[in-house]
Amino acid sequence: MDFFAKKPTMKKQMHDVDRQLRKTGREVDRDRRELEKEEKKLEMEIKNAAKTGNKQACTVLAKQLVQLRKQKERTYAANSKITSINSQTKVMGANMKLAGAMTTATQSMVAMNKTLKPEQLSRTMQEFGKASTQMEMTEEMMSDALDDILNESGDEEAGDSIVQQVLDEIGIDISSKVSKAPSAPSRLGASSATDNEFADLEKQLAKLKS
Repeated sequence: MDFFAKKPTMKKQMHDVDRQLRKTGREVDRDRRELEKEEKKLEMEIKNAAKTGNKQACTVLAKQLVQLRKQKERTYAANSKITSINSQTKVMGANMKLAGAMTTATQSMVAMNKTLKPEQLSRTMQEFGKASTQMEMTEEMMSDALDDILNESGDEEAGDSIVQQVLDEIGIDISSKVSKAPSAPSRLGASSATDNEFADLEKQLAKLKS
């Protein structure tokens, strides 16, 4: 016995069974045709014996004819059985294919479940949600802190620096202008030159602020 022989596949086994059943069916058909030929011969012999009045020969031949016809009927039953077996074999083969497909699908699903690990995936999604929420809160807090810092000191200092830079570029010393200005008008009808000087300064400051 060859222990290393490769086991035939299911498809090969089904093909072999179908071939064997068809071969058996052909053999039964051939046997029936032979029986039909023999049946015709017996019928002729019975007729000849009856013509000659040989009653004993007619009786023997008639019994043989009855047995032959029974055997012929058995061939029809055998063919029907072979056809039924062949059909059942094909149905069984189809069911085995379905079972194999379901087995393969089950193995694939089991492998996917082992790979995916639903429990771990659920924990990962929960951790991702927490980390995402925490990141959004951190970003919002940093933005608020930066806005507070820039609005309290940075914007005002930057604005004063830019104004002073522009005044320096156009040659205006705001500090000297303010120091020379009187704290309050000493009398009505101040000089028009001083009023014009302050009016020009206010216009320049207004342009810078706009």
